[in-house]
Amino acid sequence: MPLLVQNKKIERLRSTAGLFAKHPHFQENAKAFRAKALENVDTKCLLYVQQREFAATTPADKSVTVLGSDDATTCHLVVLRHTGSGATCLAHCDGSSTWTEVPSIVKAVTTLSGKASGGRLELHLIGGFDDDRKTSHQLSLNLLAAFQKQEEDIHLVTCCITELNDVVTDGIHRPAVYGIGVNVKTGDVFPATFSRRGPAEELRSAQTFIGRQMVEIYDSSKELVKIGPCEWSPNRELIFWLTQDDITILQYLSTSPMAEPPHFVQHIKMTIQFLLEHPSADSLFPGGLPQTFRRTECGAWEREAEQ
Repeated sequence: MPLLVQNKKIERLRSTAGLFAKHPHFQENAKAFRAKALENVDTKCLLYVQQREFAATTPADKSVTVLGSDDATTCHLVVLRHTGSGATCLAHCDGSSTWTEVPSIVKAVTTLSGKASGGRLELHLIGGFDDDRKTSHQLSLNLLAAFQKQEEDIHLVTCCITELNDVVTDGIHRPAVYGIGVNVKTGDVFPATFSRRGPAEELRSAQTFIGRQMVEIYDSSKELVKIGPCEWSPNRELIFWLTQDDITILQYLSTSPMAEPPHFVQHIKMTIQFLLEHPSADSLFPGGLPQTFRRTECGAWEREAEQ
């Protein structure tokens, strides 16, 4: 079935402007979403989702209350939730493989929902801005088109994307909302910021930097974060980037150099340093097994001992 807005089928979209002109309530909804207070999420209840990752769980989860992600400039943050089962998925999409990512997101939620009676699939899209390269616009359209292709009825509830998530400061366009959280118990979606992005932040960033496809990082049945395994080859040429100034790194390693958060360059350098210190991923995944992390009583993610 097609994507639905207020229980009516969305016709084929040629522009985000056309969608918002036909459904003007999205403009007011986006304005209200942007006006929500920015919440600094307690890491003791958080599962952080990095770029090209998704995670799904249910309200029964004792380890995760909030799924969250941030640092989205041209990227889009996708929340899909089944209102009957409460099964919820958060994905951080950058346009690398939208047409294969969206079916995975839908499958994650429908699988966890089982044969839940009642309820519907609700979609929340946040991210992007009115960037010069129109990268955000293209990703917005691709995501909407990909969800339209799914067999399930999916109701678009929040659409704070691209021009509706754009703010101009000192003549520079940037996103109004860079990050969100979703409370898996209540379904509440809200602007958010995070003091920590673990577990295994550097490893996960390295996997994205080398160009992996989107991966699911959480097994809700066991309440385990699973990272890898993956492979990469030694690349001493990466040292070059550690000698460059911030402007050069932003220009060549960002899709939106003028809109990145302040810590972007430091994050890139941290990731490159990790790859240089681990020229091969083999030692990070003994026996070719993933790294797994479980929530401790004090609320931290702790790596499980190797079997």
